Amino acid sequence: MALLASMDWALAALSLAGGAAVGYTACCWRQRLRRRAAGSQVEALLADARQEAEAIRQNARIEAMEEAARLRREADREILQAQKEIETLRARVTERETLLNRQLDGLAERERSLNRHQCRLLEEQRRLEEKEQELEKLIKSRRRELERAARLSEADAKAILLKEVEEEALRDADALARHIIEEAQEAAEQKARKIVSVAIQRYAAHQTYELTTSNIALNGTDIKGRIIGRDGRNIRAFEAATGVTVLIDDTPNTVVLSAFDPVRREIARQAMERLIADGRIHPTRIEEVVEDVRREMEETILKAGADATLEAGLPPLHQEITRLLGRLRFRRSYSQNILTHSVEVARLCALMAAELELDPMPARRAGLLHDIGKAADHDLEGSHAAAGAEILRRYGESEEVVAAVASHHNEGGASNIYGALVSAADAISAARPGARSESISHYIQRLEALEKIGNSFQGVEKCYAVQAGRELRVMVKPQELSDEQARVLARNLARRIENDLQYPGQIRVTVVRETRCIEYAK
Repeated sequence: MALLASMDWALAALSLAGGAAVGYTACCWRQRLRRRAAGSQVEALLADARQEAEAIRQNARIEAMEEAARLRREADREILQAQKEIETLRARVTERETLLNRQLDGLAERERSLNRHQCRLLEEQRRLEEKEQELEKLIKSRRRELERAARLSEADAKAILLKEVEEEALRDADALARHIIEEAQEAAEQKARKIVSVAIQRYAAHQTYELTTSNIALNGTDIKGRIIGRDGRNIRAFEAATGVTVLIDDTPNTVVLSAFDPVRREIARQAMERLIADGRIHPTRIEEVVEDVRREMEETILKAGADATLEAGLPPLHQEITRLLGRLRFRRSYSQNILTHSVEVARLCALMAAELELDPMPARRAGLLHDIGKAADHDLEGSHAAAGAEILRRYGESEEVVAAVASHHNEGGASNIYGALVSAADAISAARPGARSESISHYIQRLEALEKIGNSFQGVEKCYAVQAGRELRVMVKPQELSDEQARVLARNLARRIENDLQYPGQIRVTVVRETRCIEYAK
């Protein structure tokens, strides 16, 4: 049984092996068939690819040949164009060479002509040098003959000739300058008279004066003792509070207040009048009254400045400028109230500016503020014009107004037209009849100072100050001064008076030179 079983297994294994061999053979044969079929397909694909490549190669060859033909045609056209340009340039170069050759020929001919001309010039120069030498010898011989005949050396003759030429030139220059000055003065005076006359006619204001006094009238004799107080304590307290000096003398019913500052003097006057009216005079009451008056005075000063600004036709000014302007109410020049004078100058400046077709507002401001330096503290150096200009510049005034204020007394010359207007309006306001008053002593001092200045110049024979010091007449020695020197003397006298004296308005200088022509009939 076992053998049969093993035989069965062996047969089964042989059967399996035979089946496997048959299957493997079948697979191999199928694969060879597949390979044959794939090879046929590949060969077909390769054949198709070769045909397509050949077709592409043929098309590319045709396109390349066409492109080459196109490029060849374009190259031929460019070559033809380049050849034409080269021909044109060659023609231009040839033409230029021909022109240059002609110019070179012309230059060569001109050079030959210049050389011939130079030779002629050298010959002429040699001849001129020979003639100059001969002329120099002739001049020297003539000069020696003239020196022997005139008995003068060459230096003396030159000096005489130069002096005569200088005198003639001075006469001509003086005549020309006199003619120009006379024409300019005539035209300027006519224009100035018209402007000033129109301004004065349009502005006709009344002059009023307030004589500042330091005298206080008393009703009784016992009030002086109350003002002085026990051991002088009341008067000392009053002087300490006000900063003024109280003078009590034997004058009946009068107390005198003395102070350099007019505002302090006014505060002291009002305070003294209130104390006298109240009757209570002691140090504490004095301090209270003085403080009240001082506060009221500050308000009065501001109101006076604001009223003057409004009266001059200007908008409100800086508060500090308004305060300084109000202080001018208590200052006077030759008894003329400076604040009233400033308002008048502002109006006159505006009128003259309108006549000259200028902006009247800067003229008004400069005229109103031209004397504001007189209200400044004494720590500001310089004249009141310079101090006023510094104050206005500090508080933002325009440069044209500052320059006009600084130059309204001709300090350094008028820097703009408004300075000239302020100077003219200031002189008009000061020189109007009754505008200012001076004492007899001031007149005498001015007359003496004018005559002293006039007599200090050389060649002056007599000198007189006339018209209350408004004119200086000078008689000169005709044998020492000529007409031209007399005119120079008049200008020097005017400058000397401007520099040395202070006066309102202007002073006329008249120099008189007498010429006498005497002949005898025989």
